[in-house]
Amino acid sequence: MIFYRPTDGDPHTGKREYRPRTCFIMTKLGQPIPREVNRIRSHLAKIFVDYNINLLDANDEITGKDFLLKIWHIILSVPLGIAIITNDMSNQTLANIFYEIGLMQAYGKETLVIKTVGTKVPSDFVRTEHIEFAADFKKKIKKYLEKYFNWASDYEFMSELVEKNPLLAIDYLKRAWLISGENAYRQKARGIFQGAGIEGRAKNSVEMLLVDFCND
Repeated sequence: MIFYRPTDGDPHTGKREYRPRTCFIMTKLGQPIPREVNRIRSHLAKIFVDYNINLLDANDEITGKDFLLKIWHIILSVPLGIAIITNDMSNQTLANIFYEIGLMQAYGKETLVIKTVGTKVPSDFVRTEHIEFAADFKKKIKKYLEKYFNWASDYEFMSELVEKNPLLAIDYLKRAWLISGENAYRQKARGIFQGAGIEGRAKNSVEMLLVDFCND
């Protein structure tokens, strides 16, 4: 896949950073932060530590560069994004959050919307399953995570079905590795790449950038 930077539309040909077993939190970050957002994040932190998943938001890194570009790089690096929305967020904040969700979905990332009771979602997302911050919140999050980790083996299976398309097979394995952090997926992807006989491509070619996650 060719990745085009959202700030200028030019293709990104540099090495990308990857963060397996990391979740990108998309919510209101500027003050004042809704009390319910802090409560939800606190609950998530306690649950996710048991699954060895790191939580990350856009304020956790300071690059000194464009803020949107930083968010874009984070999105490319993680397997999962969670949006937290409340009914007292401004339209501007909600627009930013759902723009980031759109980017994540366009790049094949897993996404989940968590909302407070009574909060409405945009019409394009009304068919999207979400989790409400209610009495059964912890139970539903754990149920979601069980399914989430199963997707790693599902993506490995998909890579086997498309073995005659090595680039797609490798991309499935990258998604499996980002979810699970298991190096076996990287080794399998490296084997597919070597068997395809495309090692001689330019270092910034689509093929070489696709397998850069195998070389850490």
